[in-house]
Amino acid sequence: MGIEIVINPAIEETRVALLENQILTELYIDRKRDRGIVGNVYKGRVVKVLPGMQAAFVDVGVERAAFLYVADVATAADDQSLMEAEPPDVTDDAPKDGEEPEEEVKSASRPRRVHQSIEELLQEGQEIVVQVTKDPIGTKGCRVTTYLSLPGRYLVYMPTVNHIGISRRIGDETERARLREMIQRLRQPGSGYIVRTVSEGTTEEEFRLDMEFLERLWLTIRDEGHRVGAPALLHADLDLSLRTVRDLLTHKVDRLTVGSRSEYERIRQFVATYLPNLVSKIHLYAQDEPIFDRYGIEIEISKALSRRVWLKSGGYIIIEPTEALTVVDVNTGRYVGKRDLEETILKTNLEAAKEIAYQLRLRNIGGIIIIDFIDMEKEKNRERVFGVLSEALVHDRARSNILKISELGLVEMSRERVREDLLRVLCDGCLYCEKRGYIKSATTICYEIFREIRRAGGSREEGRVLVTVHPAVANLLFDEERSGVEVLEREYHKRIIVKADPHLHQEQYDIVLV
Repeated sequence: MGIEIVINPAIEETRVALLENQILTELYIDRKRDRGIVGNVYKGRVVKVLPGMQAAFVDVGVERAAFLYVADVATAADDQSLMEAEPPDVTDDAPKDGEEPEEEVKSASRPRRVHQSIEELLQEGQEIVVQVTKDPIGTKGCRVTTYLSLPGRYLVYMPTVNHIGISRRIGDETERARLREMIQRLRQPGSGYIVRTVSEGTTEEEFRLDMEFLERLWLTIRDEGHRVGAPALLHADLDLSLRTVRDLLTHKVDRLTVGSRSEYERIRQFVATYLPNLVSKIHLYAQDEPIFDRYGIEIEISKALSRRVWLKSGGYIIIEPTEALTVVDVNTGRYVGKRDLEETILKTNLEAAKEIAYQLRLRNIGGIIIIDFIDMEKEKNRERVFGVLSEALVHDRARSNILKISELGLVEMSRERVREDLLRVLCDGCLYCEKRGYIKSATTICYEIFREIRRAGGSREEGRVLVTVHPAVANLLFDEERSGVEVLEREYHKRIIVKADPHLHQEQYDIVLV
């Protein structure tokens, strides 16, 4: 089987796994209590203008003020400068931000214009409509833009610019010309569209319906913006499950499997409405074994949180995140080779290069990355390892920039940081070692407990479930996650008793059916 999407919905969180040849390559998590906001449109108020940074902070009604850079502020002269500029190509890189499939519209939606300073464009107290392009990461607030982009199935609508862009992943020049001519003919004067990768072979009627939907959506957002004061949410993007369908479900996907009947019906109805020719790809998972267990995804998630990743040869890589960058170290480990040292090192580095590209994608590691390959004496071996790494990164949806291997065996590269990496999503800074390492968060442990109870829930008709946990986890189960406990009690006709034990490590828990 080629590409398969697995959706694991639950009350507390929804998880989506992308499998390629039965190997987990991407994971998206949407927690109800901490849902991403990428794609949301807000009416915000400028709270501070920073000339030294050529940026502004905007209050959009979330915890931290949003960051707005000067290049992301639209002006009245933008349409004219766009019309005069040569229209660039666009990369359609769904999925993207906010722990979920998203489409990020690249610089094609920003016009080339004469420089204007941030203080000329914005004043404190001014109300503006912005869209979130990046979720908060670490201590930083979300990033926003005034160049709105509303993604549909085939098109991305840009109501504030006059531009047509075609995804670079559509390589056939005849098809590109056909799509551009069709959009030019169908669009309203002054409106902008980006043609997404899935549009290859799309008919005029499909484009027209997508345009009508997106234009109605924009009118609704605009009217709401005139009606309410700042800060206010004007439009929230689709939830994770439906975004997955919109952005990932194509003819290249062999199967989309859903682990809940209610979610299956909702997704199937959505697909029947917007993508009727793909309905046959939607399947309900009806086995007793949890869906992520059945596909081996839970084990892979646990491995993705480990510092050390073993290679098949016996070597291993160490992935060490720091505040400024991520360091990856390659070691021969147990592998001693057969002939000479250079051959042993080469084989280890080649295997590590493929694994590193895979781990960067799976863990969603972004920013500056330094890879310390084992030193190789021969230049041709260094070039070979570099070629394997570059080729493996081609399949990554996030953009990366990679420099040649130095004489010291180091590779400097950067990878687009579009959302929190998997380690930060699932783990908290460890209090036991003064935050030098990581442990699973109390929320993650709560949800693991819920899954364990579901596994054991059908083993007896009635009874009680005694759950002994660390006090931090117990507090969460008594308070914010209490509704999840009550749902499980009703579903399995068992009373769940939570007992706090301060002697337990935060990741430890004990579940007993009594």
